[in-house]
Amino acid sequence: MVQIVAGVLLGPGVLGHAFPGAYQAVFTADVILALNGVAWWAVMLFVMLAGVELDLRDAWRQRRDTGTTTALALGVPLVLGALVGFGMLRFDGWIGPRGTPSQFVAGIGMACAVTALPILVLLMEKLAILRTPLGQRILRYASLDDLAIWGVLAVVLMDWVRIGRQATFLVAFALACVAFRRLMRAIPERDRWYAMLVWLAVCAFGADWSGLHFMVGAFLAGVVMDRDWFDHDALDRLRQHVLLLLMPVFFLSTGLRTGWEMGGAGVVLAAAALLVASVAGKLAGVRLAGRLLGWPAGDAALVGWLLQTKALIMIIFANVLLDKDIITSATFTALLLMAVASTVLTMPMAAPLLARRREAQPAASAR
Repeated sequence: MVQIVAGVLLGPGVLGHAFPGAYQAVFTADVILALNGVAWWAVMLFVMLAGVELDLRDAWRQRRDTGTTTALALGVPLVLGALVGFGMLRFDGWIGPRGTPSQFVAGIGMACAVTALPILVLLMEKLAILRTPLGQRILRYASLDDLAIWGVLAVVLMDWVRIGRQATFLVAFALACVAFRRLMRAIPERDRWYAMLVWLAVCAFGADWSGLHFMVGAFLAGVVMDRDWFDHDALDRLRQHVLLLLMPVFFLSTGLRTGWEMGGAGVVLAAAALLVASVAGKLAGVRLAGRLLGWPAGDAALVGWLLQTKALIMIIFANVLLDKDIITSATFTALLLMAVASTVLTMPMAAPLLARRREAQPAASAR
């Protein structure tokens, strides 16, 4: 969160407004181009690793619970966020020059429904519930959430003029997956790391060539890989190194893309409306799922708050929409503020609920 806020402060809306000369002297076109190159490579690695973390087999084994919860936890905030997006269309300056109303509304709705799986993992580690049954349940919900994010993004970015290219990429990707999985099983683990990076580059290039964004290709590259192909500790270290060394450049690059063309009050008001749709929608959806599935009292609120983590994945999602000119920098800034606020709220709201749950369990066992 500190890195994200620092990136915003160094952007044109704050540093650039207060000290325009210093901002232009430091962040020249060549510097921004270099930062963007490092940032996108970092985020490609990060998105690929998020795909590797997905365990669809476990989700299938618990498909009733996982499917019901994921559908409602995604669907309710998506609808509320789409309504906010529809309202934003009534005013100029929010939709990008190449965006259609349907793309804009769907993109805003999905941004409100996102849960950032990697950040969720870090928070659950701090709360000491990652390896517990509750933590594994939440991971299943977030895993399907991640899958839905990139599926919706692929639909939003679908270019009907280049539909032939996109179909070609998907068919070629499906065929290449079969060969790639056979190769990865056949080679020793030390060589799989190199093959993984080549596979990432090929998938990202293919997706971008077809008209989809290279982030979609990066996620697909990770989804078809099994976590068990790699040493788990080494994989965790790689993710930590990416977060520590490379992702700060992405946050800085993100801050440089923020804008306040609609005025500070307008952007903050839009961010507040998006935050209400996101938080209330997620809590309502999970609460409804808990009632349908007969969860113990208190579980729905705890799960609902933990699924509020949006930073990173939502910011990546919004960056793609901005990159494709579906949203403007003012909309991007509002989404960024919403993502930061919802993620900051997660720990202070979830920790007391978890403490009460732990106190209630021994009491129930004693009775």
